[in-house]
Amino acid sequence: MSKPLADIKILDLSRLIPGPFATMVLSDLGARVDKIEDAGAGDYLRYLLPQRGGAALAFHALNRGKRSAVLDLKKPEGRDAFARLVGHYDVLFEQFRPGVLERLGLGQDELRERHPRLIVCSLTGYGHTGPMRDRAGHDINYLARAGVLAAQGPPDAAPQVPAFQLADVSGGMWCVIAILAALRERDQTGRGKFCDIAMTDGVLGFATLATAAALAGEPVARGAEVLSGGIAPYQSYLSKDGAPMTLGALEPKFWVTFALANGLDPDPTALLPGEHQPAIKERVAEVFASRTRDEWIEFSKTNDCCVEPAIGFGEMWNDAQLSARQLFFETDAGGETLRLFRTPVSTRDETPPPAPRAGEHTRVVLSEAGFSDDEIDALVRAGAVKASE
Repeated sequence: MSKPLADIKILDLSRLIPGPFATMVLSDLGARVDKIEDAGAGDYLRYLLPQRGGAALAFHALNRGKRSAVLDLKKPEGRDAFARLVGHYDVLFEQFRPGVLERLGLGQDELRERHPRLIVCSLTGYGHTGPMRDRAGHDINYLARAGVLAAQGPPDAAPQVPAFQLADVSGGMWCVIAILAALRERDQTGRGKFCDIAMTDGVLGFATLATAAALAGEPVARGAEVLSGGIAPYQSYLSKDGAPMTLGALEPKFWVTFALANGLDPDPTALLPGEHQPAIKERVAEVFASRTRDEWIEFSKTNDCCVEPAIGFGEMWNDAQLSARQLFFETDAGGETLRLFRTPVSTRDETPPPAPRAGEHTRVVLSEAGFSDDEIDALVRAGAVKASE
């Protein structure tokens, strides 16, 4: 069965997490993604720990199914080759700070003037406009500047660092949405467009209740709102054997079910923040400490009130629900078997090709764009490209 983006070609200049996550999703939807790495370190993600099969596990996870070509954009020959190459693609995906490609003579205006159907998607920390457009940053900074991090954690401590990269991944997902919309628009107009996606912009909606309240002038207190730890029915607790458990009984019917099954007062005011909450939290904590994790799992099978264990990363592979959804698969990388995750749009009955070696597909990528063997050899001699043999 043909995938929806089977006729789309992506030229990917991104690295680390945000861009590669986006292009992985596009690859899962059928697009051919050719990853262009520089002639130096290439994608830094290759070198993080832990390593398997000659690269970081995170690199394998985010770059499966892609091809890799090494091109030095700092050399005139490399820039000329890139300008010629990009015309054979539908989408150019880049993750440089604003102005980097322009300084190389490869700005989006010039490229789109030569190739009117080209879609250029630029993913940056703060976008191409505003006083912070040139500022460096990482996930924690983008969460902080968007106002989202300030709501994370208990009220009597500094905001907690999340254990996941929300701004990075959501920024990549917004790029996927923007690219899909731009492709649809191009179907109608015959012209490409420039997509300016900022990771800071992308996280605002993940705190919808707090953001909406703050914009209306309502106070928002860290750790005291309904969805940030302010009420006992929406909270995490420890079981009798010390396992983390979650209670998400936001609706009155769920709280009543949980309370009556555990000898608690089903008063619906438990669902409202206030000074009465510490006493309710203490009582609910005592209830959770009265059963082991396994006993709570059995409890949740017969009591529909949103009680679930917080499973650890090491448990994911064998989790019955995640396994039933076929969210993981095994692949070979350099003679080693790796376990990787699928995205929700992945095709479950196929195994994506492994992540490429740096420059593994340089020759085939250039050849498909019309470069002759002699031209490719000349580029190699000039140090403008590198090809893994």
